[in-house]
Amino acid sequence: MNDAGARALSRTALFALVSGLLILNLATFFPAFSQVSSIDSGCCSDHPLAKDFSAFFIGAWRLFHDPAQIYTHAYVSDGEPFIYPQPEQYKYLPSFLLIISPLLLVPYPEALALFDIFQFLSLPLIGLLVYDLTKEQDWGITVIAEVLVLLLPAAAPGWGFSVGYFWQWKEGQSKVLEALFLTASFYLGRKGRSVWSGVSLGFAFFDPRFALVAIPLFLASNVTKTSSAIKALAATLILSNLALVYPGVGFSFLGMVFNTGISTALYPYAMIPLAEVVFLSSINHSEIKNELVRIYRISQVRMIRARIRSSSIRRARI
Repeated sequence: MNDAGARALSRTALFALVSGLLILNLATFFPAFSQVSSIDSGCCSDHPLAKDFSAFFIGAWRLFHDPAQIYTHAYVSDGEPFIYPQPEQYKYLPSFLLIISPLLLVPYPEALALFDIFQFLSLPLIGLLVYDLTKEQDWGITVIAEVLVLLLPAAAPGWGFSVGYFWQWKEGQSKVLEALFLTASFYLGRKGRSVWSGVSLGFAFFDPRFALVAIPLFLASNVTKTSSAIKALAATLILSNLALVYPGVGFSFLGMVFNTGISTALYPYAMIPLAEVVFLSSINHSEIKNELVRIYRISQVRMIRARIRSSSIRRARI
């Protein structure tokens, strides 16, 4: 078979694989989506709770109307929409509230539904990006990566083909959006678009746990333009989280962090971005190691030069 025929077969196989995984995910989506309006104890509690999305929706509302209350875990009588029994506590950086703020244009139930639908519709794009990131590997590697990202299989009665995705959809969680930002960051870095790669990872930092794990692969993906990627990442982090300097917001964020713990429980849906990052990092471990060694050597050279300049300045003063 010539190269053109092999590429055509590869594209056909990719389409069949992604389509099959999306169908299985859709079969998980429907039973979960039918329960988004229910009030229950969620995946891991023993008392009634509002959906996780309630924290995002109320947090976004407070960002524009009462910023000092963003991290308050209670209903606030400031005109905010009422969500029974009370909104969940917002635990991300303020940047995420900017991302989802257009959802404030519709009522809470419709906003939750739209957020789920948008994330599901982003899965084909994630699948294509993952294919591009793994196409130089053995075909089996691509299959494993696609299965992890698009389905994360773990069937359970009543929960479809994926426990993680069932609770992602039922709670209106954000982990598919997190995976989209992370995957886009790796892809853009590989394509030489280091600034946009940094911007994408910067937005992925709304939940710093997964973005921090992704940093080694991010550096390896931007091996030719590491400096510009890091600068874009830093600029995005700072500009998108300026709300932290608003009176009361920064201190309430720190209070939330230390009261709830630096590392929260690893719920099933957390594995959606985590499994992808860990797997992609494992198959690119050589590139990651080489880039970290390169950065270390550069830092050592710069430190030596700085010491030499410092010594020269002291001798000149003497």
